[in-house]
Amino acid sequence: MRTFNQKLRVVDLQDSSFGKDFLRELAQRGLECQTLNLRSSHFRKLNMAGKFMQMHTLNLDFSTSLTSFREDCFACMPNLVCLSMCETRVANLWTTISALSKLSCLVELWFQKWLCCNGGASPSASSGGNLDQPDVVLPISCTDTGEQLTDIDEETYLNPDIDEVFGNFFSFNSRAINQPAHSMMEDMSDDSEVDFSSNWREFDYTDLLANVSSGWNRQFNLQNEKEESLPGSFGRHIADVPLKYIPQHASPICFEKHYREYMIASLPHLKVLDNLPVRKIDRESAAVTFSQYFEYLPYNRKHKESVVSILHKREIKETRSQLQSKNQKLSYYYGNSPYFYTRSLCAAKVGSSAWPFLHSLSVSGCDLGDGSRSFRPRQFEYHPSLSSLLVFGTLDGEVVVVNHENGKVVRYVPSLGAMNNVLGLCWLKKYPSKLIAGSDNGSLKLYDIEHLPPTVTSMYLGSGSITFDDFDQLTSVHINSTDELFLASGYSKNVALYDINCGRRIQVFTDMHREHINVVKFSNHSPSIFATCSFDHDVKLWDLRMKPIRPCYTNSSSRGNVMVCFSPDDHYLLASAVDNKVRQLLAVDGRLHLSFDIEPTGSSQNYTRSYYMNGRDYIISGSCDEHVVRVCCAQTGRRLRDISLEGKGSGTSMYVQSLRGDPFRVSLLFY
Repeated sequence: MRTFNQKLRVVDLQDSSFGKDFLRELAQRGLECQTLNLRSSHFRKLNMAGKFMQMHTLNLDFSTSLTSFREDCFACMPNLVCLSMCETRVANLWTTISALSKLSCLVELWFQKWLCCNGGASPSASSGGNLDQPDVVLPISCTDTGEQLTDIDEETYLNPDIDEVFGNFFSFNSRAINQPAHSMMEDMSDDSEVDFSSNWREFDYTDLLANVSSGWNRQFNLQNEKEESLPGSFGRHIADVPLKYIPQHASPICFEKHYREYMIASLPHLKVLDNLPVRKIDRESAAVTFSQYFEYLPYNRKHKESVVSILHKREIKETRSQLQSKNQKLSYYYGNSPYFYTRSLCAAKVGSSAWPFLHSLSVSGCDLGDGSRSFRPRQFEYHPSLSSLLVFGTLDGEVVVVNHENGKVVRYVPSLGAMNNVLGLCWLKKYPSKLIAGSDNGSLKLYDIEHLPPTVTSMYLGSGSITFDDFDQLTSVHINSTDELFLASGYSKNVALYDINCGRRIQVFTDMHREHINVVKFSNHSPSIFATCSFDHDVKLWDLRMKPIRPCYTNSSSRGNVMVCFSPDDHYLLASAVDNKVRQLLAVDGRLHLSFDIEPTGSSQNYTRSYYMNGRDYIISGSCDEHVVRVCCAQTGRRLRDISLEGKGSGTSMYVQSLRGDPFRVSLLFY
């Protein structure tokens, strides 16, 4: 290949067993070919850094290890016109668009193949089961030079052999789909870009395919009605026969809500997406959908704003009236807040890149006294006033205070048989060295970290702790704003109230919900107001001054509630129910303020948790059945980012069991 590099036109490496070194060298050195076929490749994170200056067509179909891209992986192929990634594992809209935006000549993009057949027969009815020969196939038109799409005549539209436009390039055959897994097992660290460990099992998207297909049919039929009166229009030909659109070999990204609109709005030069032509009406519709459901930058900025620009505005003391004189509508303004510029800088970081900086928190080293020691975290909380500290509880009943900036253990409490899974943690605000920890066996203790041992090997004699009455099957604890009282809830319909100063339980409020209470939370500023949520679908607000026999109000959801919390200023309640049902309520009366449009998975065990980040600018949301953390604007509900969580090796992903927003910086921690 190197010898004939200058003469190469088409390079086909599909179904070939090449080693990791070969593929890495190919990506790093490049080729002079015009068409590169890498179907069924073993790239996990694509990093094409070599010279591919002549290449106009790249095929990565059936690369079932491929999940993501390096940020500049397409910068080395400026003349790429056509790219196909059908049946890969690419799923993130934001990182995908950020990578593809480097391709200024890209006019045709495939993540799936739409087959179109008449409504009375299946796609294989007329072709003996061969999906490559459907009754009717939607047309595609692409040239090496990326010329403007021309009108499609009826003969081309009804031609079942339209795949021959690209010859073998877009032939979807069972040989590629059923390719056996490579037997080579290699090290799969997070930095590895090539994966030979195993073939990825196919997603079971039967229901989603039906939903996507029916939704596309409705949209297409509506557009046909608008266009069928136009002479020579594409819609006129389609309206003559009943059509059914069936997606084939779809990548997970295709099932993201508003996927097609997002792609069309973000890639202005695209003319064909998934073998469907991109028309003017498609672009207009996509622009409306994009502005309705997505936020390009924080605070609805139209352009990226540098730190220098923000500091300049501060220096010249630009006022709100000056901003409004420029016809800028601000729905949520922090100009009078001392934290305005800090928050603006943080927001600029959120919108600066589709690739967030991800790193694992390692708490191993000499401070532990045991280099081989590892923890199994289950719950954690940032310190409310010391930016470097957080505490986490483990599945083994340990309580560990760690400096998350340098990964050093600050204080350590062993289980000693007194605690089991630590599910409740809360710092005191006025006494920053103290915290309360509760486990699922009902144990409740207050610790003063100034009196706790610093290492695992140190002797812990129980000094610096206070034990409270047990609360059976505990799942949640929370302290009020004055550090005088705290509440505990668990797998029951009751909530217990404790006096911190006296060290005893004051009262138990019974039957507050019809099912067990998942979370109880005090407000951030009122010491007597608290909220509860339950799998009985209700979120309730209570006031201790009213002897909580009945709630101040009740707000019901269509699904069981997993999490509730107050916004930092107590204006809102954020309620998270099963399977991505996330809503923002007005704390004063429980009215719905905003519903976040997050696609459900259909799982009744997809427990969703959401919190505020960067004050109440954003909400972060994650679920235990999904390997993604979503960042949305808390004022508009629009999606800002999806952060994919990749594990080690192909087919391994991390799922969200618990997450928190850092109160001091625009970052989050999840487990």
